[in-house]
Formats: sequence, C-alpha cells, structure tokens
Amino acid sequence: MSTRGVRGATTAASNTAESILSATSDLLQEMADSNGIDAADIGSIIFTVTADVNAAFPARAARLMGWTHVPLLDAQEIPVPDSLERCIRVLILWNTDRQQQEIVHVYQGRARSLRPDLTREEQR
Repeated sequence: MSTRGVRGATTAASNTAESILSATSDLLQEMADSNGIDAADIGSIIFTVTADVNAAFPARAARLMGWTHVPLLDAQEIPVPDSLERCIRVLILWNTDRQQQEIVHVYQGRARSLRPDLTREEQR
C-alpha cells in the first residue's frame, strides 16, 4: 500500500464561517466520493487558505463530517499578488493501493482555473 496525495481546491463565497465550512465540506465530500476514500485510510490532511479567509478553520469542516481521528493542519498560503481570492486548498494524504494516475483531483468553483488539466469534463 502506498500513500497518495489527493489535491483539491475551492473558493468561499464570502469570508464567513458558514461559507468557509460549506465550501470545504462540499470539496471534501466530492474528493472522498470521487476516490472512494474512507476516513480510516487517511494519513492526514493539510488545508491552506489565502489571507482573506480567516473567519473559520477549514479543518473544522472535516471534524463536522465525523473525521475525528484524522490529523488535520490549517496554514496560510504565500500572499502572491493577484492570486485567486478566498481560495481554500486541500491535500489529503491517503493510504491506498491505487496508482498515481487513478487518483481523481477535485477543483470546484473559481478554483477550477488553477488546474484546468485536472478538472473533469463533467465539472466544466
């Protein structure tokens, strides 16, 4: 079994706890559903946010989903000028037998522009 990275990103509609947690929860759910991820197989999750997202910790969304034993970490992105606003990025480190090319990375909302090469056709 290998540890694979599953990437995802989304944007919050506003800098409110409700918007941040909703966007993050939707992203995590799609990442889990698209890959068949069971929380028991997650090594850890790293969340990063742009500086304009500070009303809530995105990791709280994972806790609210019942992922209580998964190690979680929130961090702030490097403040690159003209970067995507209110962006929440996720890296799930997942223990799986899947090959790297089988991993489905998920980009939602305005974050689709970050990796159009990884955005699935049905999301476009």
